[in-house]
Amino acid sequence: EQAVAAAGGIIGGILLFVLLGITAYLLWKKFYHLFSYEKLINPVKITNANDFFQDQANSETQLKSTRSRSVPFIIPPTLHGRDWMHLTNEEQVQEDRDPYMSPPSGPRSSFHSLAGAYVVGTINPDLYKVPEDKSETDFPDGSIGRLWFSIEYEQESERLLVSLIKVRKLQPPADSCSPFVKIYLLPDERSYLQSKTKRKTLNPQFDENFVFQVSSKMLLQRTLKFLVYHVDKQKKHHLLGQVIFPLKNEALTEDNKLVIWRDLEKENLEPPSEHGDIQFSLSYNDYLGRLTVVVLRARGLKLQEESPAVGVYVKVSLMNHNKFIKSKKTAALLGTPNPVYNETFSFKADQTELDTASMCLSVLQSNKGEKTLLLGRVVVGPFMYTRGKELEHWNEMISKPKELVKRWHALCHST
Repeated sequence: EQAVAAAGGIIGGILLFVLLGITAYLLWKKFYHLFSYEKLINPVKITNANDFFQDQANSETQLKSTRSRSVPFIIPPTLHGRDWMHLTNEEQVQEDRDPYMSPPSGPRSSFHSLAGAYVVGTINPDLYKVPEDKSETDFPDGSIGRLWFSIEYEQESERLLVSLIKVRKLQPPADSCSPFVKIYLLPDERSYLQSKTKRKTLNPQFDENFVFQVSSKMLLQRTLKFLVYHVDKQKKHHLLGQVIFPLKNEALTEDNKLVIWRDLEKENLEPPSEHGDIQFSLSYNDYLGRLTVVVLRARGLKLQEESPAVGVYVKVSLMNHNKFIKSKKTAALLGTPNPVYNETFSFKADQTELDTASMCLSVLQSNKGEKTLLLGRVVVGPFMYTRGKELEHWNEMISKPKELVKRWHALCHST
């Protein structure tokens, strides 16, 4: 009985060992297939770089109609000893070849140094093109011209360097055009720097440099103003357009030279109203239910006290049924009756509320230690609250969703 039990134990151990061996083999085989390349069933076609380019030349017409021009992606001869797989059905797979095999003789070409290399695919050059600069080709409808300039600020010498580069697509009142540019650093409108006059051209190239002395503390309060003029045969000056560029939103350093272009705008030639005027844009996004106001600038403000300590800002308030909903404020600009803001504010407003909502823009003056003074206000909204230009501005905003509608409005003191 002991002998039978011993024989049974031996046989059982052998069977267990065989079972473990089979299991280990199957697992090894499975993992080997997972981490190895899949072999191709289809027959492999052998080719080289010369064959590839010869085939390209023979079938150039056919390739143009079926696929875009492409550049061959090849493997140098030193890497011939590797297997390369199909990337697409159109590409060829190379089989192992002697890495020291000399390339076949044939006519020399610009790719002669690549002869004998493996062609494993193609590259589409269109995927690597640098986007074109369309600033000189894409002009909006009704454009009166576009101006390019660059700005840089030297901290140590406190100098603002302005480079006037060029102007394109001017629209003069006559056939010929002899333009020049005046550059102001607002709020100082009494002094300016002037470019040379370019004769008989609608696309003047200036490439002139100008320097303004301004402290770093006051820099962000300043605004560049470019006025483009045309000189006629009687030597009279005609204003063609202007560019207003506030400096407050720019990071100006010696290592950061900004090259900028802006479309010319027509100057408001009407005299300021009694209490001054304000320019702003309105836009309504019906999908997001968002009302946007861009406070651009004001002019001709009647400041109670003209001094550097006087700050002027705009308060934008959303009203509904004449009830206050929400308000936002611009930054306070010091000591100027013609402030430039260029600040954007957004408010939530459902489309069903547009018939009862309105926007109130109040221009306020703040003095240190004194009460805030109202310089003027304007209300835009539906027929329930407004008439004239204010009503037209509101209706145009609704009729042109997602588009900024810009207008000037006269300020008044009425409540």
